[in-house]
Amino acid sequence: MIARVYCMCSSGSLWHAVTVNACCLLWKQPETCKKWFCMGLSASNHRNREDSWFKSLFVRKVDPRKDAHSHLLTKNEESNLYKIQFHNVKPECLDAYNQLCEETLPSIHNDKYYPCELVGTWNTWYGEQDQAVHMWRYRGGYPALTEVMSKLRQNKEFMKYREERGKMLLSRRNQLLLEFSFWNEPIPRKGPNIYELRSYQLRPGTMIEWGNYWARAIGYRQHNSEAVGGFFSQIGNLYMVHHLWAYKDLEAREATRNAAWQHEGWDEVVYYTVPLIQHMDSRIMIPMKASPLQ
Repeated sequence: MIARVYCMCSSGSLWHAVTVNACCLLWKQPETCKKWFCMGLSASNHRNREDSWFKSLFVRKVDPRKDAHSHLLTKNEESNLYKIQFHNVKPECLDAYNQLCEETLPSIHNDKYYPCELVGTWNTWYGEQDQAVHMWRYRGGYPALTEVMSKLRQNKEFMKYREERGKMLLSRRNQLLLEFSFWNEPIPRKGPNIYELRSYQLRPGTMIEWGNYWARAIGYRQHNSEAVGGFFSQIGNLYMVHHLWAYKDLEAREATRNAAWQHEGWDEVVYYTVPLIQHMDSRIMIPMKASPLQ
């Protein structure tokens, strides 16, 4: 008869299965058999306690069947909705495009008639070339978005802007986003800064796990005020996460990112979140003159 029992190594974390000949132990070494059996039970109980302890590391325990993931991860009381736009511009039209945006977008941002705010507007420096990125915030969620879109269709200057803009673009796409509850809310900041938009395509079903780890990890990335905002998609590419960071320059970026590894726990966050990612991308962006984030 063959039995399998579990033994724990000296570190207390790694388990090894050991196969023993139970017949031999029963007939020739009954005391040894009893000892192995007790060790197996003890190890099993210890493993259950270890599993419970490991699960307690997460920020909160959630049952995804009881509520939408977005409700568990966002600042529900804020009800902010974000739109991020990616515009690929014809290379020969980039200067004219930037000027057109600088003339039109601030007027919408500053007009209280529209319940929206321009969070930031940038040109990509490293990443996709000849690209503009715009981010808008709609306080009040989807009703505010609907109201803004309806009013803008009645705005002749804006419709003229869209017509002129269309002549300069190769392609465009957008996403609707919610903000993570544990991230900073983006607020205007003085420059000069460069911005990094790190985008992660997660494996479906892993958003809660990502949020649990980053709710602790964000504390390691606040020392130089580099954290600007963290978002996840609701419409567009799903299971997409965007982290927005600000640095004085590329050297400051490197120094800040290297310093994170000196904080106990950062390596664990990286170790456990990397397997959740299907694809990741980084853009280094320069703010336009009209951007509230400078």
